[in-house]
Amino acid sequence: MKRALRIGLTSVVVLAALAMVGFKYLQYVRNPWTRDGRVRADVVQITPRISGPIVEIPIHDNQFVHKGDLLFRIDPRTFQAAYDQAQANLDKTRDQLRNLAQQVKSAEAALLQSETAVNNAGYGVTGAKAHYDEQERDLNRYRALVDSGSIARRDFDQMQESYVTGKASFNQARSQLDKAHAARTQAEAELARARAALGAPGEDNAQLREALAQCEQARLNLEFTRVTASVDGFVTNLNLRIGSQAVANQPLLALVDADSYWVAGYFRESAIAAIKSGDNAVVTLMTYPDAPLAGVVESVGHGVAQADGASGQDLLPAVSPTFEWIRLAQRVPVRVRIVAKPENVVLRVGTTASVLVITR
Repeated sequence: MKRALRIGLTSVVVLAALAMVGFKYLQYVRNPWTRDGRVRADVVQITPRISGPIVEIPIHDNQFVHKGDLLFRIDPRTFQAAYDQAQANLDKTRDQLRNLAQQVKSAEAALLQSETAVNNAGYGVTGAKAHYDEQERDLNRYRALVDSGSIARRDFDQMQESYVTGKASFNQARSQLDKAHAARTQAEAELARARAALGAPGEDNAQLREALAQCEQARLNLEFTRVTASVDGFVTNLNLRIGSQAVANQPLLALVDADSYWVAGYFRESAIAAIKSGDNAVVTLMTYPDAPLAGVVESVGHGVAQADGASGQDLLPAVSPTFEWIRLAQRVPVRVRIVAKPENVVLRVGTTASVLVITR
């Protein structure tokens, strides 16, 4: 009787254990879980835009900073001098443009004067031509009269002298007209040179835009001597010292974006079929095992790097040997966004986490 009771109790315990194992396995299949998780965040590399010695570092390592807070300052004296020089060059350019504009006005006035001279010379040619034609007709008439003896030879000679004088005046008037035309052509060329030297009017002038661009570049370089935080976050791995040389486009420190924390859970490929974006997740940090975090699946990775197939010696594909009866599942990253966490939990990039996904 006692033996039967013991067997019965043992059977109940075994069945209960098997039921529990079966239940857990079913939960594992339906709600994938992995211990291979990492806390991730966007890390901003703080990179100076200019080069120069560092003269101020008001922060310390692992400090929390707000967006816009000063991280470090580069010696601004050289860039202040360059900015002052650029401003002086801008003022000089404006003065030169005003002078060139005045030269354009003078050239326009000279052209107008030359056009007036051309008109006057044209009137002179017209008058001289009329007088010359009249004297030519009179000379022909006097020639007929002197041949017939109606007038004295002396009167004919006087008329001939007047004709020669009129012809000379006509030729001189035409020469003055040619000179006026040449002066107008020269005035037009001078006006064209003055306008070319001045360029486009107003703010569209190329010389002015170049000087403004140089001034703006110098102002920006002076502004770049103050390197500020681009996001709210934590200063990490600060190794700067006053007097250190900052080199343009070379990162000097890292800033962990405090608003970008997420968890990457690496699930076996056999378990990701049921995981969908929007599934709820529970994240347990190794640092805080008793403080689970609520999360939501944002996305499931679409690929992982493969070692097999890469070019090896002699550019042949490198393939690792495997046992055909053993198949190692690849791990695919699943991105989980943290939606709620206890106040005492501090997230740190790279720390270990377990991730449970509650599938739908």
